[in-house]
Amino acid sequence: MTPPGNAGSNTAADHITVIRDALRQLPGYRRGTRPGRKVLIRTDGAGCTHDVIKWMHGQRLSYSVGFTLPAETPELLELIPQDVWQPALDANDQIRDGAWVAELTDLLDLTGWPPGMRVIARKERPHPGAQLRITDIDGHRVTAFATNTRPGGPGTQLANLELRHRRRARCEDRIRTAKDTGLRAFPLHDFAQNQIWLAIVALAAEITAWMQMLALTTHDARRWEPKRLRLRIFTIPATIARHARRTVLHLADTAPWASLAHQGLQRLRRLAAPG
Repeated sequence: MTPPGNAGSNTAADHITVIRDALRQLPGYRRGTRPGRKVLIRTDGAGCTHDVIKWMHGQRLSYSVGFTLPAETPELLELIPQDVWQPALDANDQIRDGAWVAELTDLLDLTGWPPGMRVIARKERPHPGAQLRITDIDGHRVTAFATNTRPGGPGTQLANLELRHRRRARCEDRIRTAKDTGLRAFPLHDFAQNQIWLAIVALAAEITAWMQMLALTTHDARRWEPKRLRLRIFTIPATIARHARRTVLHLADTAPWASLAHQGLQRLRRLAAPG
């Protein structure tokens, strides 16, 4: 269904629609059921609206979303003792020098937000040469996110939750790879034709991501981006032969990356068929 021309973009309804579409793709999805806290939804600050958070709360989903701090944040941060700030973690789960996290939940007025919502702040010294922004406080860059993950249990320390939220940036990688797959420009003249083009690009990007995760699991190729995949894997010379009602793909043995492609195909064949 196409929305009217005066419809807003990036609205709460749009976010809920996207989340619903994503949930339908999960294994074991059943219409009319709620996935529960085992499913985590991560978004940036655009998804932190009352309507979206209330909907996720009603669906009993776990969430970790960017949170816009109020104007009085400098005063709130002064209320937090220095020994309360915990060291943040880097991408390798090691202590990150010059970055700390603390919980702000009890210092904020969260009236109107669903129960169980927590707000966690991160402050860090900007990288050398980085210019300070108007939102930086006392020379520190301050950001925050909201989550309904309860304290206690493995992986629920503030630093762990902050690292979990920051790993949402993987979606930016997917956007970049989608652009390299064809999302960067609309090559066709008609609007409907470009809609089809975008659907094909999205399908290609999704198939590539699943292929890397399932077929190239133990190799660095799992993280290769489209340009490198095209150069090393997708352009391997091959022929298709049919024999005894079977279709056989013959890869050129002389291709530098043919063995990697063969290993990936063998790994895919060993997987159980869905359903």
